[in-house]
Amino acid sequence: MQKEKIEHFYDKHYKKFILIPIIILIFSISVISYEYSKYGDFAQKDISLKGGTSISIYTENVIDITNLENQLKEEFPGSDVVVRKITEFSTGKQLGIITDVSDIKSTSLKEKLSKYLNIELTSENSSIEETGSTLGKAFYKNMMVALLFAFLLMAITVFIVFRVFIPSVTVILCAFIDIIATLAVIDILGIKLSTGGIAAFLMLIGYSVDTDILLTTRVLKRKEGSIFERMTGSMKTGLTMTLTTITVVLVGFIISPSFALKQIFLILLIGCLWDIVNTWLSNCALLYWYCKNKGIQ
Repeated sequence: MQKEKIEHFYDKHYKKFILIPIIILIFSISVISYEYSKYGDFAQKDISLKGGTSISIYTENVIDITNLENQLKEEFPGSDVVVRKITEFSTGKQLGIITDVSDIKSTSLKEKLSKYLNIELTSENSSIEETGSTLGKAFYKNMMVALLFAFLLMAITVFIVFRVFIPSVTVILCAFIDIIATLAVIDILGIKLSTGGIAAFLMLIGYSVDTDILLTTRVLKRKEGSIFERMTGSMKTGLTMTLTTITVVLVGFIISPSFALKQIFLILLIGCLWDIVNTWLSNCALLYWYCKNKGIQ
């Protein structure tokens, strides 16, 4: 009886859920447009994509990273400066620092750090990574092209599998909104994208479509039960998959000492949370509407 009431309630109000992807899409595009007007790109980039120098310094001396960051910003006006701690996971003990400064040579940064910290930087107590601006821009462009091709190939595959226009477009639309909405959240949080971050968006394409494909396959290609019963059955399986992924990436985000890995885990976490909304509210409603109009039982 309770199940029939829920199904009746959904049948009466499901069209309201179709507004959800529209609202999310408008909000996300607004945020990304503002970011583009402010910075000239869809998201801020770190030195791996923008070009610059990263120096890791290993020392047990306690370093005031806020003061060091402010000093470097005064020394290199116009450059993006980020100073982060290297800590031991089990104890939280500071093992050193990582200094990222865009658009400067390693020799200049190394000289200033040696002066401010009053230590001689050698290959034993430090490591240097330098990325040229041209190389960074080229890598960013290639990664964006790879992201676009991955999305297009995913869309083609979906059309080949289902061979029905509206359900296929719905799957692709939900994946697109997952990616756009995740990028909007990254912009709001002020996170600078790294090469690992773009790789995470490539991974997110796969994570975004798996539950949508599961839902669409069960609703359209299976005949047992009503449409609503097939939808709720796929929801149980899909939410189990997504919540398992969320648990894993959340643990990875908490325990990982690597900034690049943390960014990958964070992007996947945000994307999976958006996927719950887009798949089980938006896609379900659109698919339910399609089936009712086509007389699919």
